[in-house]
Parts: sequence; C-alpha cells; structure tokens
Amino acid sequence: MGDIVQIYSDYKEHADFLTVYVREAHPTDEWQMKSNVKDDVCYAQPKTLEQRVAIAQDFTKRYKYTLPFGIDDMSNEADAAYSAWPERLYVIDESGHIAYRGGMGPFNYKPAEVREWLAARYGAVKHQAPVSTTDATANSSPTSATGSPSSPASAPATPAVAAPPR
Repeated sequence: MGDIVQIYSDYKEHADFLTVYVREAHPTDEWQMKSNVKDDVCYAQPKTLEQRVAIAQDFTKRYKYTLPFGIDDMSNEADAAYSAWPERLYVIDESGHIAYRGGMGPFNYKPAEVREWLAARYGAVKHQAPVSTTDATANSSPTSATGSPSSPASAPATPAVAAPPR
C-alpha cells in the first residue's frame, strides 16, 4: 500500500487518482485467510451498499489511507468494467482510454509499472524520503458511487486508477 501512496504523493499535481473498493477479497463467509485474522480485518461479504461503505471507511481510517476513494455499487459495475478483483491498477488517459492496464493482484499488482508510466509522461519525481500516510493531506473520506460521503471498516480489494487531469 505504501508504494501507491508514495506514487500519489509524487504525481498528484499531474494526475488524478482514485481507489475504488470492489467486493471483499477474503470475506469470512467465502474465502477467509489466516492473514485476515492476524491483521484483524475479518468481514463478511457486504450484502448492502451501507455495509460496503462501513468496510471502506474502516480501511481508510485504520490505514490512514489518503488517496481519493470511491466504492463500487452493489451490482459491481466497476469490478466488471475493469476486472478489478482482487486488486488491479489502471491509468486512464485524457481521452478516457486505458493507457496502462496492470496485472491481476496480488501477484501481478505492480505499482512500479504505474510509476514508470507516469515518469515517462511527466518526468521522474525525486523525493527525499517516503511520505508517511499521516503526512498526506488528501481527502480520506470514502464516497459511494453516488458521490455521497460514507462511514468506518477492513482491508478491501482496491484497484487504483490514475488519470491525467482534464
């Protein structure tokens, strides 16, 4: 998670970023993992948008996740459109076309490739030290697909989308 936060910090003046919470990757009622128990991020698959919003809010608060954050609707339109589950990175260009499509996570989730694309487009960003999530100042309150603020929850599957500002 730190890599994408650093990329956001480095390139937020050049590109818009959005993390979208799609369906839960390892819910307690489907495919629970020991790491979820160890990290205390145990949630059933949300059945309502309110439940999905609560999990997303917990994630953003628990991990002090500062990137702009959205939540897929319960018909999973974003997940279906971007094959986002369990996690995936995209860059959408100014014309709305996919300029970079990352591999399916977790094994092919490679934030360094997004950094390379952004560096080729806007130039490499040199930074002194990684920015901690507590130092970032972006809006960390998740919004639903309708754009309304949400409320707290787990480590959701989160594809990040970077798009050059329009």
